[in-house]
Amino acid sequence: MSARIPQWLRTALYWVLAAEFFVGFATKFWPGPTFFGPAYSVKFVDWGFPAWFRFVAGAIELICAILLVIPDKRFRFLGATSLVFLLTAAVTTHLIDDAPLYEEVSAPVHLVITAMVALANWPAHWKDLIRPRRDARAVPAGARGVEHSTP
Repeated sequence: MSARIPQWLRTALYWVLAAEFFVGFATKFWPGPTFFGPAYSVKFVDWGFPAWFRFVAGAIELICAILLVIPDKRFRFLGATSLVFLLTAAVTTHLIDDAPLYEEVSAPVHLVITAMVALANWPAHWKDLIRPRRDARAVPAGARGVEHSTP
């Protein structure tokens, strides 16, 4: 017996997760210190990246946050999978970094959550990611199964 999560709760979880990554985007684009500590331009340089790379990471977070709230499994899968790659890099960076443990918890926790979202939205076939969605409601009822011939 499998327990199903109600649709409204899944949607709320996607929105909360997207909001968290939107905050990540905003703080990476913020020019000065944030409520997470020093400016990300300083943090990225301390981690060994160029200061401008924070814009790349922030843009990826923004795009993925948007993909997570689009009510289509393909978009949610692509957003979550992209975040898995980004967060794998973040976890690796934080493993090398000498920050206290409480600062290094967020990336691994979000990595696990986004991996679960990617698995929950896994397509049946990889071609499902690139095929246009075929919705039976888009085809008029009288047009199904009827071939039209031209005179």
